[in-house]
Amino acid sequence: MLLLLFFMSWIAILASAAPVASEKRQTWTGMWSNEFSYTGCKPVIFIWARQTSAPGNMGVSVGPALSNALKTYFGPENVASQGVNYLALIETNFYPGGAPPYAIYEMQILLANAAIYCPQSKIVVAGYSQGAAITHRAVESLPQQVRDRISGIVTFGDTQAFQDGGRIKNYPLEKTFIICNTGDMVCMGTAYIAPTHFPEYYVQRVPEAVSFLVGRILLTP
Repeated sequence: MLLLLFFMSWIAILASAAPVASEKRQTWTGMWSNEFSYTGCKPVIFIWARQTSAPGNMGVSVGPALSNALKTYFGPENVASQGVNYLALIETNFYPGGAPPYAIYEMQILLANAAIYCPQSKIVVAGYSQGAAITHRAVESLPQQVRDRISGIVTFGDTQAFQDGGRIKNYPLEKTFIICNTGDMVCMGTAYIAPTHFPEYYVQRVPEAVSFLVGRILLTP
């Protein structure tokens, strides 16, 4: 009963934040993408949280590359890519759990909207560095009914990988792929930024992430 009341409270909060469908045609992804917010449900919904100081809401490397690879596989008209709109400041890495509360809430609203209003969509999530921390904190505290709708999650240069035991709390291991480069000390729980944490290294790991997410999407009934 308490779980039902909690879930219903989410629906009440989300009623005014539902995605608005439009006829705007999907295109390839650049540093900004608000396709879910602007076009509503698509067969695949991709939610992305960029790294610290990256421009737009997608960044210019890993996020767009991952989005466009999903669009290449499924068709650009079948994928709604949505960046989490947050400031991505250096200092917000030092919040408890590695992520600012407003960014966690923003991702949770996007995921809950997708889960509630798009019952036929396959939802996948990814985050890089501070965006990975946002992903951890957002997903772990979602209502179970929303978490169950997420087909797969990938993180890059995950600042919370060590702290959370190599997983996202309250989310299945088999649906999670944490990508950490050799020598990336951020993944070991430190604040030291080694060269292997930089986007030019993680963008090379995008094919692995795409393969994982495509597999999870195809496995989702």
